[in-house]
Amino acid sequence: MNPEIIGNAELWHGNALNIMKLLPDNSIDMIWTDPPYGHNNNNGDLISCWEAALGKGDYVPERDNRPIENDGIEAGELYKKALHEFKRLLKPGSVCCCGGGGPDPQFARWTLWMDEILGFKMAIVWDKGPMGMGWHYRRSYEFVLVSQQQGGVACKWYDTTNKIENVIRRIGKIIPSASQHPTEKPVALAKHFIKLHTQSGDTVLDPFIGAGSGGVAAVEMGCKFIGIEIDRHWFDISRQKILSAQQQSTLI
Repeated sequence: MNPEIIGNAELWHGNALNIMKLLPDNSIDMIWTDPPYGHNNNNGDLISCWEAALGKGDYVPERDNRPIENDGIEAGELYKKALHEFKRLLKPGSVCCCGGGGPDPQFARWTLWMDEILGFKMAIVWDKGPMGMGWHYRRSYEFVLVSQQQGGVACKWYDTTNKIENVIRRIGKIIPSASQHPTEKPVALAKHFIKLHTQSGDTVLDPFIGAGSGGVAAVEMGCKFIGIEIDRHWFDISRQKILSAQQQSTLI
């Protein structure tokens, strides 16, 4: 099993747990990822049926259901096992940023697991408005859970303004079309965290690259990138996005 190399990006198609075991200890400066959260997103849920629920079209399962790999009940075990690999891979002072939301209190369980295995630092609120899915208390935010390696080493922090809050207000969400990843995140969101915790030349890992936003952000920030994706469809789409970002960066 060999990665595909695109400039400073190293892309792996396959199972994240298996591939992370091939990476050396203390080799990663930052992990940015949006893992499957066990919500069965876009698999017959409200996300799939939203247009029909609003009376704007028919719900056609064969067309509208686009479930995410490993997003079933096994996602919790996948996340816990991944955290142990994160601990091994991260350098002292490095951070892990995991996005996630939804009506199930996954963030509470996942925060405790993160604190037990890595060392919880902060839950950042991403105010992604306007109103999102649901009927009561429409979903207008997500958490980004930030951890740092245990052991008394402060996380790397490159902001000098002393004005970074734990609420992000000016990065809007992506409302995915039928051709987009159901939980695609803005490149600007990944850039926000990468800029705070890395410098040019550092290595960023995303073991669940999905639509490739983290890889594009890392490349555009001058970082090295290692990305892993199990779904061939999204791997190919991410590869093309990261290739385009690499090509653009060479023109600047």
